Amino acid sequence: MSAPSPSTSADAHPGFWRIVAQALKGQQYDYTSESLNRAVLLLAVPMVLEMIMESLFAIVDVFWVSRLGRDAVAVVGLTESVMTLIYAVGIGISIAATAIVARRIGEKDPERAAQAAGQIVLLGVAVASGLGIVLGYFAPDILRLMGASENIVTMGTDFARIMLGCNATVFLIFLINAVFRGAGDAVLAMRTLWLANALNIVLGPFFIFGWGPFPELGVTGAAVATNIGRGVGVLYQLWHLAGHQSRVRVRLPHLRPQFDVLKGILTTAGSGIAQLLISTTSWVGLFKILATFGSAALAGYTIAMRIVIFALMPAWGLANAGATLVGQNLGARKPERAEAAVAISMRYNVMFLAFVGVLFVAFSGPLVRLFTTDAEVIEHGTRALWIVSLAFPLYAAGMCFQAAFNGAGDTWTPTRLNFFCFWLGQIPLAWVLAEVLGFGPMGVFIAVPTAFSVLALWSLVLFRRGRWKLKHL
Repeated sequence: MSAPSPSTSADAHPGFWRIVAQALKGQQYDYTSESLNRAVLLLAVPMVLEMIMESLFAIVDVFWVSRLGRDAVAVVGLTESVMTLIYAVGIGISIAATAIVARRIGEKDPERAAQAAGQIVLLGVAVASGLGIVLGYFAPDILRLMGASENIVTMGTDFARIMLGCNATVFLIFLINAVFRGAGDAVLAMRTLWLANALNIVLGPFFIFGWGPFPELGVTGAAVATNIGRGVGVLYQLWHLAGHQSRVRVRLPHLRPQFDVLKGILTTAGSGIAQLLISTTSWVGLFKILATFGSAALAGYTIAMRIVIFALMPAWGLANAGATLVGQNLGARKPERAEAAVAISMRYNVMFLAFVGVLFVAFSGPLVRLFTTDAEVIEHGTRALWIVSLAFPLYAAGMCFQAAFNGAGDTWTPTRLNFFCFWLGQIPLAWVLAEVLGFGPMGVFIAVPTAFSVLALWSLVLFRRGRWKLKHL
């Protein structure tokens, strides 16, 4: 009897844990021909683990900073609300990076994928440098503009200057990881964030509290540790992107400006940036409203949202797996597989976030108390956490639909959705509830799940219409 063929052997249908082990090895697969359940798991496992480390860092960072008091937490919250503008630009370009690289890989054209990756890195360095110089210089004025008291400005100026001025570290991590994901090299993106954020977590308390030979820098130490960790992560990325292991191998000729390629990237990235700017500036607007109610409300909301992000980041990993499969399968001219991949990733995501949402609603108080002993901060944080967690299943579905649009290169659809749901919905609703109707900070908290729920339902309607399948890149 002849030996079984690879397609009929026991390894052809490995169990869940064997797929997990294979996903973590970093092997390369053709995601346009793998079975969809297997393809989703192979991509999602490293992407989820990548985002778990990112969310773990966000939690650990605010855990240590909270030991310095409510003003220190407010410094982090206000600065992060401004950093979200940088994240918006970086993630907006990253959306284009993932969509274009995934499409080229699906078309079996690695040279054009490498060409696009080189131009994306070049664009990222230029944009991050310009933003860093301007925002770093005006850091104290930005804090004042956000409604910070002079005590918070004094405490937080150095922190804000380092975070805003050195934004190239996080900017490049976003962009290069997007290239890795688009190529299907999700393990490289995972390893990058695990390396960068492990360093952040270890170095944070040493620089904040001055342990051992390290200087005691207070809240500024958190910014120093963060940028050291992220800087090392970028070096690790560049090493792989230069050809060590990545499917997309960038050479020096790929880094020379190629304006036709840059134009294509910017065309796709433009609405992606607008999409993220709309959603992130809405967060700035919420912080601005909350600032009128004092640092306790700001600190409580900051802690609650860090806990929420802890759950949402892994969920974005699942959504990103769907986005990569959409891009590659559309490149391979298999739109039905692209749509089916989104359905699978959404099913997993809804189950995951529904479970986490129940836990957050039930244990909101104990979770917030892990980060502070301030009774007023605990009250605001607890209320914010359980209110925002109520709509977690809808967040999960909305993430997958928006990632699908972006993976197809249809960045305009999520941009419109964000504009109507956040600018014309979330911010006015938060202001009316908080200021006009007298709900105070709770009005802001209620506006968050309301806006995201509308976004998810509207995304479902547009996804089913299927126009995203016709997008050309």
